[in-house]
Amino acid sequence: MDGAGRDQAIVERLRAGDEAAYRELVRRHHDAMIRFAETFVPSRAVAEEVAQEAWLGVVKGIDRFEGRSSLSTWIFRIVANLGRTRGQRERRVVPTADLADELADDAPSVPPGRFSGPPGRGAWAHPPAHWSDLPDERVLAQSTLDQVGRIAAALSENQRRVFLLRDVHGWSSTEVCELLDVSEGNQRVLLHRARGRVRAALEDRLGEDS
Repeated sequence: MDGAGRDQAIVERLRAGDEAAYRELVRRHHDAMIRFAETFVPSRAVAEEVAQEAWLGVVKGIDRFEGRSSLSTWIFRIVANLGRTRGQRERRVVPTADLADELADDAPSVPPGRFSGPPGRGAWAHPPAHWSDLPDERVLAQSTLDQVGRIAAALSENQRRVFLLRDVHGWSSTEVCELLDVSEGNQRVLLHRARGRVRAALEDRLGEDS
């Protein structure tokens, strides 16, 4: 059964009042919804409230789901709408970073000194360390994973959303563009910058002496 077929099957179960289908959906998406909501609101506690409110929206609105997007995209769009509204109320100001201004900032995500040769065409002067050469326990250590979370939290809101959806939750570029209403090119720029900053910070950690 393809993705659309799986979506339709679980939607039909939800419409029939199948509580097991609802629990399955919560297990699949709840933690990711909270992390996504955190990019809109000032604290995890508020993000958890947004996720709970989003689930109520899913239950109340499932009869209106038309299948024009995937079920997960529809659910996360509810989170985004609620998160933006709650974030504005909590901060008392409009919080969302202006995407056009951010994309216009052409500051490199990787320092130019890492390259040699003409700008934009140079080879690595100091290439990234090969993490595959490091012991698995260092790369996968909980402290390293925690560090990724801290680095991601310091990214801009737009970069953080794209990074979370693409690299943490495994969404495709098409799904991310649809959810965030950004072009493929802009999505690619945001992801490149986020990855560059995360990798640069992790290099400092993984490159330390044991």
